[in-house]
Amino acid sequence: MIKGLSACVLLSLLTFFLWKTPNQPQAGDVSMPAGKFNSLSYAPYQAWQTPMDKSFPTPAQIARDMKLIKGEADGIRTYSSIEGTLPETMARIEAGTDIVGLAKKAGLKVWLGIWLSSNPADNRKEMAAGIAEANAYPDTVTRVVVGNEVLLRRDLSVEDLIKDIDYVHARVKQPVAYADVTDFWAQFPQVAPHVNIVMIHFLPYWENKPLSVDGALAEIGATTETFKKMFPGKQISIGETGWPSRGRWRGPAAPSRVNEAVFLRRFVALADKEGVDYNLIEAFDQNWKYEDEGVAGANWGIWNANRVQKFPLNGPVVEHPAWPWYAGLGALGGCLLFASVGFRNMRLAVPAFALGSGFALACMGTLPLLYDRWLRLDALVNLPLQAVLAFAAIRRADAFLAARPPAATRNGAEILARLRRGRFWFDYGSLWFLFLVSAAVFEALLVFDGRYRDAPMSVFIVAVMASVLRLWTRDRPALGWEEVLSGTALAALALADLVIEGPQNLEFIMWNIAALVLAAPVLLGVWRRFKARRTAL
Repeated sequence: MIKGLSACVLLSLLTFFLWKTPNQPQAGDVSMPAGKFNSLSYAPYQAWQTPMDKSFPTPAQIARDMKLIKGEADGIRTYSSIEGTLPETMARIEAGTDIVGLAKKAGLKVWLGIWLSSNPADNRKEMAAGIAEANAYPDTVTRVVVGNEVLLRRDLSVEDLIKDIDYVHARVKQPVAYADVTDFWAQFPQVAPHVNIVMIHFLPYWENKPLSVDGALAEIGATTETFKKMFPGKQISIGETGWPSRGRWRGPAAPSRVNEAVFLRRFVALADKEGVDYNLIEAFDQNWKYEDEGVAGANWGIWNANRVQKFPLNGPVVEHPAWPWYAGLGALGGCLLFASVGFRNMRLAVPAFALGSGFALACMGTLPLLYDRWLRLDALVNLPLQAVLAFAAIRRADAFLAARPPAATRNGAEILARLRRGRFWFDYGSLWFLFLVSAAVFEALLVFDGRYRDAPMSVFIVAVMASVLRLWTRDRPALGWEEVLSGTALAALALADLVIEGPQNLEFIMWNIAALVLAAPVLLGVWRRFKARRTAL
């Protein structure tokens, strides 16, 4: 017992050290010029709000946002002029409680957006509201942006887009702009004569060939110079650029808190040096974007959705500021798992703490991302199942190492038959099989529809560690066709995904290796069966 408790203390200290190492302060030597950001994209939705259900923030909430932004930026860019219904919007404009009116009170300038879609009736309302706002606040609205990535989305033909731009241009005094990605400006240069400002979106993370932070910054200067030559006499403005703090890797483009801070600091320094007009995306994380753009889409803000600044604009940045809490959870989990086998077998001390930290990593990858009810339901199911599997795995390993192997696990046919009756065994074999099948399904989604899907390491990390224990203790799984199909499919899809994601995507390299480890007990069992049959022949 004393030896076991001593091991818990030492491994707890080691756990904290291993969590602290990747969370050292970074980027302290990357500074930003004095002054404020030129402009920040602003969507007013609070953490619990979404434009999908037409829930619009109150003037008080928007005013608080304006106060925050004023401390860091000179202006904002909006994307839609409608705030609720058209009559509600007109009433807000009259009362001075619309976004532009509240920005004016905070001392901010506005790039006013008019959202154009494939719906002509909605577009007429947007243009009416936008024209009214631009004329109501001639000194606050410094440009009117008619349409955002309309050609990219193919919502309107280029002819219809030009008609709408000309319609607004004739009715406002401010310069007029259109904003789209570089490829579509190059494809439709006939839009340029109808605007005063050519606004390009430079989002290296979303490029067809994603760029690293260094690669993106190296290309910005060349891109703006190319567009100056393409559209001589036109003001070239970067309407959107930025970096996500969370989400899936795309090639060398790695979302992280540190990378976002480094990109923004270095970009602003470059823009100030070169005199580039720019707007950063975005002021606040927008949780609702998760549904269309995955985790990365929801995490481009300088502040999170709860209006907490994610990193200092100068000075060191810590990737996971809450790491001590997760380290504590990992150490506590390791102690409880080791205690569950009576502190008897010292060979299980390290596996117990590995499983404890695995569960803590699962929590860290899940709990900050509860954007909607489906993700909350997923966390409510997945995290308890991983915790139960961790205890079941350590106790089963203890039995094998003590030379008292437990009964063979149930096979997939039994488990599926019970599931069809609406029941489930919460034992080791059933849980491990459930995670194996689920991983094969997730891997198929990544291979065939993976653009906005994250590597699901946090969903399966405990199951992967349970497979390592299974291999170590020579605990052979049942090998019905259900196990064989799931295991081989998972392995084949993992290899395919490795090829698809490429050698620069370290996140998916790690995930697919983990998927192969999860499938390994089945693959080894199939290989043993093959060898036995071959020997028998």
